Amino acid sequence: MKFEGIRVIITGGVSGLGFGVAEHFVAHGATVTLFDVNEEAADAALESLGREHARFAKVDVTDEASVEGSVNEAAEAMGGLEVAINCAGILGAGRVLGREAPMPLERFRSTVMVNLVGSFNVAKAAADRMQHNEPNADGERGVIIHTASVAAWDGQIGQAAYSASKGGVVGMTLPMARELTRFGIRVMTIAPGVFHTPMVDTMPDEVQQALADSVPFPKRLGKPEEFAGLCRTIVENAYFNGTAIRLDGAIRLEPK
Repeated sequence: MKFEGIRVIITGGVSGLGFGVAEHFVAHGATVTLFDVNEEAADAALESLGREHARFAKVDVTDEASVEGSVNEAAEAMGGLEVAINCAGILGAGRVLGREAPMPLERFRSTVMVNLVGSFNVAKAAADRMQHNEPNADGERGVIIHTASVAAWDGQIGQAAYSASKGGVVGMTLPMARELTRFGIRVMTIAPGVFHTPMVDTMPDEVQQALADSVPFPKRLGKPEEFAGLCRTIVENAYFNGTAIRLDGAIRLEPK
């Protein structure tokens, strides 16, 4: 897909990997709409990106009606929609059997709702809009990119909910891609390893260093621009379809 001038929705777009994608895409000619629940961070994000290139919508990705309406509003405001990138997510950390009590079911449920159901929710609304686009020479009408995690395969102790949700994202990638081929809509998933995000910034320096040292090569945390660059490559290369790509410096997570 030709990149310059594309219209993009990015969930979790005002911080972390989502904002990294927004920065990279805007710098290369895209127009973006950031879906997020964090209104406080939205103004700074839009100022940084340039309000002529970016807009914000407060969206709870688990709310079907809100997502459907916001996708349609974003597409109308941008003059179209070719790409949707799901970066919204929560950690949902906790042991199945904690020291005080078993994990509350609501923690498991909310993690799956945001990370898995939210990704599906946005994807189906975006695909519904994209199916009406004019196809390019390949018959392509749109691209959907999900964010999973290496924890989908290498989940650590305390990540049962998170790994289940991200494993679900990986698992729905191929069947969703197969179904949407008749509309010319590609579906891909990126599974990042240990990346430098605002959450990592809150950790002590020694913890950050330990995380970096756990990566085989290169021995550092992943950079949001590296994630964003892969997103762009996926958009531009029409032969990427129906699979999950680990972006992880060859890391394999230890049990804890």
